[in-house]
Amino acid sequence: MDTTDPTPYADLGPERILDAIESVGLLPDGRMLALNSYENRVYQIGLDEAAPIVVKFYRPGRWSDAAIAEEHDFATELAEREIPAIAPQRINGDTLHHFAGHRFSISPRRGGRDPELDHPEVLEWVGRFIGRIHAVGASRPFVQRPALDLESFGTRARTRLLEQDWVPTELRETYIEVSANALAAVADCYDRAGPIHNIRLHGDCHRGNLLWTDAGPHFVDFDDARRGPAIQDLWMLLSGYRAEQQRQLADVLAGYEDFCDFDPRELHLVEALRTLRLIHHAGWLARRWQDPAFPAAFPWFATTHYWEQHISQLREQLLAMEAGPLWPV
Repeated sequence: MDTTDPTPYADLGPERILDAIESVGLLPDGRMLALNSYENRVYQIGLDEAAPIVVKFYRPGRWSDAAIAEEHDFATELAEREIPAIAPQRINGDTLHHFAGHRFSISPRRGGRDPELDHPEVLEWVGRFIGRIHAVGASRPFVQRPALDLESFGTRARTRLLEQDWVPTELRETYIEVSANALAAVADCYDRAGPIHNIRLHGDCHRGNLLWTDAGPHFVDFDDARRGPAIQDLWMLLSGYRAEQQRQLADVLAGYEDFCDFDPRELHLVEALRTLRLIHHAGWLARRWQDPAFPAAFPWFATTHYWEQHISQLREQLLAMEAGPLWPV
């Protein structure tokens, strides 16, 4: 349901941003800082005689109002249970606001630093945090938000890349073969895992969305929240060689299972989900390339070198999926 407009933020200048904030009764003081976001547009805004806020303008057409409401309700549910997730503020009875053709939300600003994920105690603390999120996420399903699956994250993205001729001619046949083999291996991983319980997830649990303070971790940006296996919110915390990932996962689960049971069959999906993320990310860049922010931020995407690396990564993933789960299941 993405918009066909390649430049949906062309009219979103500073004056319109400040007017949007004033439209809900807040008084900006003119201070504005663009935050790192490409899918949406996010700004830190200073207010008169109040703490700064974070304003997110949603990409037109990406999510329906109902799907955004589910994101907001999930984050609010977590916050109400004293789980440190950043939820949008309810202003004039609503968390989603409309102004001049744009939809936006307002959240409190919460700072933090990168988590030190090489420390076992930090991983265990983060695991406890995610376990609490998943205990809530498993209590009821999303209705409007889709599932993370092979079709949406893999097959559809691969089809787009090939139909739009993104792969250089000299690499096209190689990409067709390697990507097809990778998606077949992903399907095999899902078959080995068997029936999986999909729950409400953060969905994009990389360290850039995890901030650390002296009080512990908190997650920001639930924009990619969707239904999926619990391991989706865990595997992105893992890095390094296989033995290192085994140790890291043990540390994470030591905290996670204090609050939520973990199905070990989902370990079959770690490398499958990593593979889907690689293909989905390439498809996302292709889908957004007409947005001027994307060529400026990702100039390497249109180079032969990128596609050589991408194919090499998919080959590595084939080997990783063939090696099986991190632990015997």
